Amino acid sequence: MLKWRSSSVTEGPERAPQRALFKAAGLDDEDLSRPLVGVANSWNEIVPGHMHLDKVAEAVKEGVREAGGTPLEFNTIAICDGIAMGHEGMRAPLPSREVIAASVELMAKAHAFDALVLVSSCDKITPGMLMAAARLNIPAVMVNGGCMLPGSLRGREVGISHVFEAVGQYAAGKISEEELREMESLAAPGPGSCAGLYTANTMAIAGEALGMIPAGTSTIPAASSERLRAARQAGRLVMGMLERGIRPRDIMTYEAFENAIRVDVALGGSTNAVLHLMAIAREAGIELPLELFDRISRETPHIANLNPAGPHYVRDLHHAGGVPAIFKELADLMHLDAVTVSGETWRQIVSRAEVRDRSVIKPKSDPYHREGGLAVLWGTLAPRGAVVKQTAVDPEMQVFKGYAKPFDSEEDAVKALFDGRVAEGDVVVIRYEGPKGGPGMREMLAATATITGMGLRRVALITDGRFSGATRGPAIGHVSPEAAEGGPIALVREGDEVLIDIPRRRLDLLVSQDVLEERRREWKPKVKEETGFLRIFSMLAESADRGAVLRSS
Repeated sequence: MLKWRSSSVTEGPERAPQRALFKAAGLDDEDLSRPLVGVANSWNEIVPGHMHLDKVAEAVKEGVREAGGTPLEFNTIAICDGIAMGHEGMRAPLPSREVIAASVELMAKAHAFDALVLVSSCDKITPGMLMAAARLNIPAVMVNGGCMLPGSLRGREVGISHVFEAVGQYAAGKISEEELREMESLAAPGPGSCAGLYTANTMAIAGEALGMIPAGTSTIPAASSERLRAARQAGRLVMGMLERGIRPRDIMTYEAFENAIRVDVALGGSTNAVLHLMAIAREAGIELPLELFDRISRETPHIANLNPAGPHYVRDLHHAGGVPAIFKELADLMHLDAVTVSGETWRQIVSRAEVRDRSVIKPKSDPYHREGGLAVLWGTLAPRGAVVKQTAVDPEMQVFKGYAKPFDSEEDAVKALFDGRVAEGDVVVIRYEGPKGGPGMREMLAATATITGMGLRRVALITDGRFSGATRGPAIGHVSPEAAEGGPIALVREGDEVLIDIPRRRLDLLVSQDVLEERRREWKPKVKEETGFLRIFSMLAESADRGAVLRSS
C-alpha cells in the first residue's frame, strides 16, 4: 500500500488528537484512509469571475471522491481588479498575489495534503495559486472558472473595456450619461472572467499552455455546463497524478514556460503575463529574463486578435479550437514533448486538435501581425526594460516622438486629461506607481481608457506602473528602474522630448547626460507612508523586470 504524505497526520496512536479533529469536521476512518486532497477555492460574492466557483469546487470534489480521494475545501482571497481600478484600492491586487501563494502553501503544509486542486479565476489568483503549486511541488491540477460572455448593446457585442472607454467618451461629450448607464448595465452580463483577453483570461490560457490546466478547458465559458464537466475531470486527474508521482515542477519546465510565452504573444495577451510568468517560474527555480519574452515575440506571428485589440472574445477562441488549436497552428515552434496534468504530452493532444474557425485563428502563414503581441523596449528612459502590447498599437504610433507631461500619480494624470491639459503630441508619464513606489504597481486603465475614449490618437502613456489587459494603444509600462529607485523616469520634466520606437525596441529620453546628472543631484525620492502589508510589500518587492516578486533573501 502506498504511503501518503497525509499519513503523518492520520496514522498511528500518536495521531489520535489529529484524527479526532478531522472527525469533528465530519470525516470518518474510511475518509482518513484515503489521500487527502486540498481544494483551494477563491470563491466569493464580490468578484464576477468567482461568484460561481462554489459550484465548480463541488464538481471538483465529486471527481476526487470518484477517483478514491478525500477532498477538503478551503478558501483564499480574490480581488476584482476592475472594481479596484482607478483609486487607492488598485495598490492591493498585485501584492495579493503573494498573499494567495502563501495562504495556499501554508494550508497545504499545515494539513499535510497529498495533492491539490486549485480552483481559480482572475488576474492575481491564478498566478498566485500556480506559484504555490510550484513552491510546494505536490501533485496539483488547476481548474479555472471560465470566461464571461460578452454583453450586447444595441446590436453590438461589448466587454468591460468598452465601459472604461465610455467614461472618456462621456467626459469628451461624445455620449450622454444615459448611454453610459446603459453600457454599464449590459457590458458584463454574468459570471466569469471578463470576456476579452484581459489579464484574467490571459493567465488562464497561460496556465493551460504551461500544462497545469487540462488541455482545451481554460477557454470554456463560465456559463457552460462544459465548465462543470471539466472541473469534475480535474478532480479525477489529480488522483492520477498522485498515483503516477507527477509533480508541478515535472510539468512547469523551462520548455513549458517557453510554450506559455509563445501562446501568449500569438494571442496578443496582457502585458501582465510578463510579471506573472516570471514569478511562477521563480518558484519553480527557473529564471525568465525580459530578453526571452522579446525574442519569442519576434519569432511568433500574431494569429488571433481578441478584444480589446480585436473583434473576437475568448468564447470565440474556445469555439475555434482553444489552446490546442493554437499549439497545432504553431506546432513547429512549440515544445510538443512537454507533459501536461493529464499525463499526455502536447504532441498527443495536438494530434487530436483542429482549427475550427479561420476567422478567429488565422494561418501562421497569413497572420494579423508578423510578430507577436509583446515588445520589450530598452533605452535611456528604461535601462532595464519596459513592456508594451505592440499588436494593440496603431501603426502610425509604432514610432513616435512627443513632449513629456509627467505626473506623480495616476489620479493627477486623469484629472489633467479631464481638464484638457493633455494634447495631441504629448507623452503622458506616470511615475511613482512601481512595485516599491506605488506601492503595489497599480494598473493605469483609468488613464489609458480616458485617452482612448476622448479620441486622443497621438498621445502615448509611459509608466513604471502597469496596464490592465483591457488596455489598448501606445501604453508602455513596467519601466525599470522605477522612479522610487531613482530610475531616469524620476528625472523627466515637462517638455522633454521622448522617443518611442517599437520596431527598434527603443525608449529614449532625449535629454543630455549632463542635464540628467544635474537633475539627479537635485532629486529627492517621494516617500509614501504605508502601513500593513503594503508597507511590507514596498520594503521587499523586487523591480518589475524581476517579476515584482518579494525578495527572498
